[in-house]
Order: sequence, then structure tokens, then C-alpha cells
Amino acid sequence: MAGEMGSSPEDLVTAARESGVSDERVLDAVRATPRAAFVPPDAVDDAYADVPIPIGHDQVTTQPSLSARMIEGLRLTGDEHVLEVGTGLGFQTALLARLAADVVTVEWWPDLAEQARRNLRAQGIERVTLLTGDGSGGVPAHAPYDAILVSAAYPEVPPPLIEQLRVGGAIVQPIGRGGQEDVVAFERAESGLVRERVLVPARFVRLHGRYGFPGPR
Repeated sequence: MAGEMGSSPEDLVTAARESGVSDERVLDAVRATPRAAFVPPDAVDDAYADVPIPIGHDQVTTQPSLSARMIEGLRLTGDEHVLEVGTGLGFQTALLARLAADVVTVEWWPDLAEQARRNLRAQGIERVTLLTGDGSGGVPAHAPYDAILVSAAYPEVPPPLIEQLRVGGAIVQPIGRGGQEDVVAFERAESGLVRERVLVPARFVRLHGRYGFPGPR
């Protein structure tokens, strides 16, 4: 059952399947990525439990099965240029890097970004550009993106992210004020953003920044 203690990546694969993930590429990425390498040292024993893990600054990692659901919502085929808003310690970034051509990821907290950078390097995860700063405004220097994944909640998709997503591209974001929201998949049309479907209800930390909530200090 999802949420129980696990001992290997295969436990997270099982949890992802039970949560509704059916894309075998996504499941293979979960299987190939050791979460224990992307959690704080004192949380290694919990790495293969399908639960969020605190990482400081009142932040937590995304529950692995939820990350898998969100990534599946992007419908990646392997050729995409992806933007991730909210790197955390890099586990979800590593999954995206296995599933797309390359990833640009932005983390608000410099110490988390540095730890994520070390974690990704230690696992040989390449094709990742990791930046520190305000992800709510995207990264226009690397746009346009084929897919965008936002790992924090806000009541709407920030306009810069819509602008930086190519027509036909997908964005997945928790829509709400933080703490109880729907994770929604959107597609960029010529006329703007089209809400496709709700993937799953979830609880997320708030999206901070110029186009989100006021930033913490």
C-alpha cells in the first residue's frame, strides 16, 4: 500500500502503479533512480517509503508516486526541453532527465540547489541546467519549453510560464493556495492555456516569487 515503508526503488514503482501511473517509461525511471541518494542523510531509512520528506526551510520533497503522476501528465516521449520549477534535492529532476532530452530546473533556496547539484552529479545525471532564483518567472533565456512542471501551488499558472511554453506543450501545476489543491494538466494552444484535466488532489507548499506568493526570507 502506498505510504508504507519500503526498502528499494521497486517499492516506489509499486506505489506509483497503485496511484494510477501506467506509463512504463515513467515507472522505469523511478526504478532506475535511487531515492536514497536524494534525501537528507538522516532520512535515508525512509527513502523508499512513498511519503514526503522534510528538507528544511519548511519544504518537503514531493511524494514519489505524486511526482510520477505529475510527470506522466506531461506525456514525455524523450525529445522534450523541460522546465522544472522547484528542484528540491533533485529526485524529480533526475526522473525528468531520464525521460526528456534536457531539463532546466530552478530552486528558490541556494543551499537546496547546491545539495541537488551534488546529488545529481554523484548519480551521473546529465543534461540538467540547475539555477537558483525565482522560478515563478520561468527562465526566459532557455525558452521556449516543450513541457513545464511546477512543484508548488498557486491559484493560477504564472503568465511568464505560459509565455515560455511552446504551442502544443504541456504544463502540470498544483492549482490552489497551498495545503489543499488539484494538480492540473494544461496544454498551450494558439489562444492561450487550455485546462485539460485534474490529475490528482494533493497538498503542496506555496509557489513564491514575483508571480507567486511573497517570498520567504
